Amino acid sequence: MVKVLISDELSPAAVDIFKTRGVEVDIKTGLKPDELIAIIGQYDGLAIRSATKVTAKVLEAATNLKVVGRAGIGVDNVDIPAATARGVCVMNTPFGNSITTAEHAIAMMMALAREIPLADRSTQAGKWEKNRFMGVELYGKTLGLIGCGNIGSIVADRAQGLKMRVVGFDPFLTPERAQALGIEKVELDELLSRADFITLHTPLTEQTKNILDAKALAKAKKGVRIVNCARGGLVDEVALKEALDSGQVAGAAFDVFVTEPAKENVLFGHERFVATPHLGASTNEAQENVALQVAEQISDYLLSGAVTNALNMPSVSAEDAPKLRPYMKLAEQLGSFVGQLAEANLTKVVIEYEGHVATLNTRPLTAIVLEGLLRRQLSSVNMVNAPLVAKERNIEVSEVKHDREGDYATLMRVTIHADKVRHLSGTLFANKNPRVVEIKGIDIDAELGPNMLYVTNEDKPGFIGRLGTVLGDAGINIATFHLGRAAKGQEAICLVEVDGPIPAAVAAKVKEIPGVRQVTPLKF
Repeated sequence: MVKVLISDELSPAAVDIFKTRGVEVDIKTGLKPDELIAIIGQYDGLAIRSATKVTAKVLEAATNLKVVGRAGIGVDNVDIPAATARGVCVMNTPFGNSITTAEHAIAMMMALAREIPLADRSTQAGKWEKNRFMGVELYGKTLGLIGCGNIGSIVADRAQGLKMRVVGFDPFLTPERAQALGIEKVELDELLSRADFITLHTPLTEQTKNILDAKALAKAKKGVRIVNCARGGLVDEVALKEALDSGQVAGAAFDVFVTEPAKENVLFGHERFVATPHLGASTNEAQENVALQVAEQISDYLLSGAVTNALNMPSVSAEDAPKLRPYMKLAEQLGSFVGQLAEANLTKVVIEYEGHVATLNTRPLTAIVLEGLLRRQLSSVNMVNAPLVAKERNIEVSEVKHDREGDYATLMRVTIHADKVRHLSGTLFANKNPRVVEIKGIDIDAELGPNMLYVTNEDKPGFIGRLGTVLGDAGINIATFHLGRAAKGQEAICLVEVDGPIPAAVAAKVKEIPGVRQVTPLKF
């Protein structure tokens, strides 16, 4: 039975999902780093929110860990490169709290427009300063979105309902998507010059860090109001304080800060600044949604191989997982086969998909081919870290899909460029049983067992008898025997399944048979 640790506060509904799916679950919240390190090796999955820090040290101790699921969007508390290197899938739940976060941004924008927090404090202090608080309408104003993804698009929809004009800056926003959302796509400088309100909805990256710095704020329309419910560090807090003081920025509302928990900040105390303690996802509905989603995603991954909202590997839907499963075995066998044949200097891998398999989500299959290919050198490689390992070793990886259908309704072909160029092809028999159908251009039909012997030789009489004698004398039983040849008297291939591993001494004796060119024991 697979086992999951919940190390942060999650809705009890998440626990119920794990148990219903047959996953053993432990709840241990508030663990110190050393305490987490001491126990994490027991678990296949880890469900977290923002409190648990999944560091490289934690991952090093997580010898059985396969997946980390973050109930929420941000994964700043997970060392994703280290997780990828260890072969641990990292998932988040980007859609469970999208509406809640978008609504919070709208609420902050309204609070700024009508100075609600300051007016509230004044009124409750008994001052009744009705003439002091002169707000602005949202109607007819221009909203500038920095980031037009899932949450940004929801904010745009709500803003349009308030009859605001919406312009957006997002390098990944296509003109067609912008038109569908009713957003005018602009560059950042134009957004700054036109927007009455700016909201940020983008991850924190090297490209977006301090995207609103002193220089950008100086370019902004005088009197702009800025809302950040995305990530601390998108706005230069010191520069914003100066812009608030000068009146260049009329107001700002932040739910996120560079340092959290934010017990003190340069912006705190400014009368035109509104702050909330990272409440973007803090509604009962959102907490329930992300907890349910992360429990479902972790369970699906551990039980069926379905991959949803992964940040470091290709996604595989629950619908696709059963369709891909037989191909996954074929992909692993083909990758392992060519990996065991490659001598050295592997520089390039080409994976071709033809027929039915070309219509499927092939990215996971490519990752599994690489896993099989590299496992000979690295026992810790898996489909999560295989693409990274290949990249680190300067191995060029290409994926090619063919619309055509050849001799087989579905076909995968793997070609490697190493000391020699080698390629082989495989298909599924009855849509479920992997079979090798071509090696080096030679037709063959072989189902791969745990222990195989691969031999290339000259096509001459007597070879099969001599090979059988060598194996029989060594007490090795033949399970299946498969032959193929380029043409009469030319290169031939023999692929033999045996009941146990082939000792090196036996392989050496096979190599001594006249006409034998290559002998390679294979394990699958």
